[in-house]
This record gives sequence, C-alpha cells and structure tokens, in this order.
Amino acid sequence: MKKNIIIVLALMVTAGCSSKSAVTPDEGTSSQPSLSSSSSLPPSPSGYGFDQWQTGPLGDVFYDYDSATLSTEAQEQLTQNGGWLASHVSKAALIEGHCDERGTSEYNLALGDRRAASAKEYLVRFGVNPSRLETVSFGEERPFVQGSNEDAWAKNRRAHFVVK
Repeated sequence: MKKNIIIVLALMVTAGCSSKSAVTPDEGTSSQPSLSSSSSLPPSPSGYGFDQWQTGPLGDVFYDYDSATLSTEAQEQLTQNGGWLASHVSKAALIEGHCDERGTSEYNLALGDRRAASAKEYLVRFGVNPSRLETVSFGEERPFVQGSNEDAWAKNRRAHFVVK
C-alpha cells in the first residue's frame, strides 16, 4: 500500500514536469545505442570510482545535481548493463531512482522517478524488453553514504540496479 501511495504521489508531482526526454544522444552519433558483445561484468562508471559500492552484475549510473540527463559515462554504463541483460534473457531488473538530501521529499521522489525512467528508456532503446524492467523511486530515503557534502551527494544521485 505504501509503495502504491509513493508511486501515485510521484506520478502526480511529475505530471506538471516537462515532457522533454532525459536521454540526449551525443552530437553526431546515432540515437540508437549499439549492442555490446561483451558478456563480462560491467565496471563502475569511469571517473567516479564507486567500485566499493557496486554489488551485482549491473553497474549504477550517476547524475549531476538536479538532473535526470544521462552523461556520457552513464550511457556507457547503461550500454554495458544492456549487454549483460541481452546475455541473460531470463533475468529482469529493478531500477531504483535515488537523490541526494537536498530538496523536498516530494521533489526528490519525482526526480528519482525521472532518473529511473531515463535509465529504463535508454535500455529499452538499446533493445531490452520493457517488461523485464521495473522502476521505483526512493528519492532521498536510501542514501549510499551519509553526509552533507558534495562527495556524499554525488554518490547518492544515482539509478541503482537490482537483478531480479
């Protein structure tokens, strides 16, 4: 029941948000991601150094402050995640949207929802069947690390993947 209330609240908050896509392909490249032929476990996003927090075969993606736009590093990680999912067709994934502690709870639930949705949209464009992907937003409620500084906030602005 609580999950349904959170989802309804998040949908109500996002109803007034822009419908502009959060996925922005690089200039001069195809908008269709390519299938990775590697079936090895993906590393964490380059430049972030979050290996110690990563659990499982799917890597998390991280976002800039107040954004659900996928960076180049996030797109690279999602391409690796898509390759793993393509190699493991019996598996599904839950994509959890998370935020740092700044902003209201309602705003962060909506932002977490947009983050999870942008990751899902990328994977669907990659070729993953949307029925294998579920999204949920936890807003600021489940931080990776405690702290009120940029280092902690950067680690908490993420889409976390759970293999189902």
